[in-house]
Amino acid sequence: MIRVARTKGLADIRVVPLRDFADDNHRTIDDYPYGGGPGMILKVEPVARAIDSLPPPAGTRRETILLTPQGERLDQELVKKLLFSGDLVLLSGRYKGVDERVRAFATREVSIGDYVLSGGEFAALVLIDAVVRLVPGVLGSFDSAAGDSFETGLLDCGYYTRPEEFRGMKVPDLLLSGDHGAIERWRRRDALARSLSRRPDLLGRADLSGEDHLLLQELGWEGASPPPAKKRRKR
Repeated sequence: MIRVARTKGLADIRVVPLRDFADDNHRTIDDYPYGGGPGMILKVEPVARAIDSLPPPAGTRRETILLTPQGERLDQELVKKLLFSGDLVLLSGRYKGVDERVRAFATREVSIGDYVLSGGEFAALVLIDAVVRLVPGVLGSFDSAAGDSFETGLLDCGYYTRPEEFRGMKVPDLLLSGDHGAIERWRRRDALARSLSRRPDLLGRADLSGEDHLLLQELGWEGASPPPAKKRRKR
């Protein structure tokens, strides 16, 4: 999707090597930490010079994001916010960490999960792909992205394609019925069931209808009660 976005001119992605902004013959961008200890620290000067070299923002505003395990967790809501920033600068750390003064140049700190990578390049690719695929025109059908897990606050339902039977495993008959209304209800129930069994924490934050609550109760959820039905105004 990143290649498609670039080919169509829907995303301009540039890599800025920090070593181009080092000030010694060895193009050094890291050093030992003050106070001692293991590991090397990414220096502040190359980062600052690289940011200073950038052209003005392409959009109305620029988000400069430091990719770090200490940042806010990347989720679909944050991805959509970043999509509308228009111009993103991703600071990829390396080694033990970054000089604390690098944080002064960031408008936001983001983490892709509670684990540590060798460098922020991998996290940058994750964030870029998550944002770029939501740019209108990148995916063949935007409805495909709109129905993904987390877009509705829930996990997505299960999907099937040909063959109708494989090693005794059959496609649910309802999905072959052509009854689109019944299929949509099946998919909603399946999404609720998956969310309940795998990520019940999502249910407390999801925008659930009264019908959703009833379905969840049938599935064994002991969460919030269904919202009261709206009373019709008398004329």
